Amino acid sequence: MSLALLGILISLALLITLAYRGHSVIAVAPIAASIAVLMSGAPLLASYTQVFMPALGGFMANFFPLFLVGAIFGRLMTVSGYAHDIAGWISGVLGPRFAILVTTLATALLTYGGVSAWVVVFTIFPIATSLFAQADIPRRLMPAAIALGIFTFATAALPGSPQIHNTIPTKFFGTNTFAAPGLGLLGAVIVFGLGMLWLERRQRQLAAAGESFADPTEAEIKETERTGAPLPTGAARVSDPDVLDGERPDGERPDGDGATQAGPARTSVATAERPSPSSAVAMATEGTEGSGQRPTALAGLVGLAPILVIVAVNALCTYVVFPALDVSYLAEEKFGATDLGAVTGIWSVTVAMLAGILLVFALRPGSFTPYVEGITEGARNAVLPVFNTASEVAYGAVIASLAVFATVRDGLFGVSDNPAIVAAVSTTGISGLTGSASGGLTITLSTFGEQLAQMATEQGISMELMHRVTAMAATGFDSLPHNGAIITLLLVCGLSHRESYKDIFAVTVVVPIIGLVVVTALGLTVGTF
Repeated sequence: MSLALLGILISLALLITLAYRGHSVIAVAPIAASIAVLMSGAPLLASYTQVFMPALGGFMANFFPLFLVGAIFGRLMTVSGYAHDIAGWISGVLGPRFAILVTTLATALLTYGGVSAWVVVFTIFPIATSLFAQADIPRRLMPAAIALGIFTFATAALPGSPQIHNTIPTKFFGTNTFAAPGLGLLGAVIVFGLGMLWLERRQRQLAAAGESFADPTEAEIKETERTGAPLPTGAARVSDPDVLDGERPDGERPDGDGATQAGPARTSVATAERPSPSSAVAMATEGTEGSGQRPTALAGLVGLAPILVIVAVNALCTYVVFPALDVSYLAEEKFGATDLGAVTGIWSVTVAMLAGILLVFALRPGSFTPYVEGITEGARNAVLPVFNTASEVAYGAVIASLAVFATVRDGLFGVSDNPAIVAAVSTTGISGLTGSASGGLTITLSTFGEQLAQMATEQGISMELMHRVTAMAATGFDSLPHNGAIITLLLVCGLSHRESYKDIFAVTVVVPIIGLVVVTALGLTVGTF
């Protein structure tokens, strides 16, 4: 093994280890890249200023608008209470008997509506806690139920999803977010169905083994060993109606400022002590307008309206509005010498999210002041996620610039001469190494996108299939233990990797890969539909 190749492996190991331990990728990525650069003999400062930073800036220039409007919309959905109303309404309709199904559906709906993963986690957690307590389902299954709704089919398989994972491929393949709708829907059904089968089976297994919701978690056991206090009774503590319906345990109403603030802040404290479920409930219920009662059907439908508008406007802009415009000016150098196909995906999603934001204002004009404050807070919350992802992309650009990377590239392209298969394998692998779906997807397409598109054209493979395959491939091995979102999810739920990661792995790694294999094989055999 050459010294340069060893440098890449050491660099990746350092990136994964430090990210897993909660250190900021913004600082870790250039350090890890420097190790690979030094061991390859490439110029260090030039690699940083001429490769790393332009790649970081390029990602920011292309995708920051999506992070910005997404974070603002998510914040407004929290401040308005609409996110809580949607989840609460669904749980009221189906009831605690279907706690796992309700949790997954509610998270998937919010995710498909463009709400960021951080907001969804903190919104869903208290509702899921209520349902799991009433159904007496062990808490260890809660993170997997939430993860299935957030990190899999609603993010990358469902056509029209405004999430960044479904938008990034549009820039490289000239597609839109509704690419290969039939295959996307099929993939979503497979992933959702298999994920639910796994979770329901695990629920029966744990029930047969005598496990219940009230069983203390590892964090609670350690806390009692440290303090000498008696173990808390989980079911009694979290089934308090004041806690479950959005009221703080101390009797005070939430002020609407906590959920989104807590979310991004906690992504960098993976090594911090996990909170007990009672404290996590208090954190999670901040930012919701609990009324002491479950949301009515009307409240749920009103909360759903901004999400429906986003989906509708996205489709309208994609298929009607933008194609009817004269955008010949895009060919000019000052506009990037591009065409409509390269920007439709980003334009459509951005306009759709703005429409959702405006509707939130219109539905409650009397809340103008807190909503304006929500815009400011949302804008702040957009900065850290986009810089994290951009840093991972820049790290990948540095690795790709090294001469030894040709060996890695040849190895990936040696897997198959079919571009869809190469795209699936490379995206899945790089997403796993970086612990980021969006980062792995961008690194893959920035490095191989042009070559993959050319191969697909030569072989008559649809760009829509390439889009759907790469988007779904990003949501497989990205959910390995060092993934920041997985760490945060476990932190919020008060559980450890040992308690819950087995089920998270099944529904966010194994199941999505099965869906990816089916969609890829069917797309290559039957064609895109």
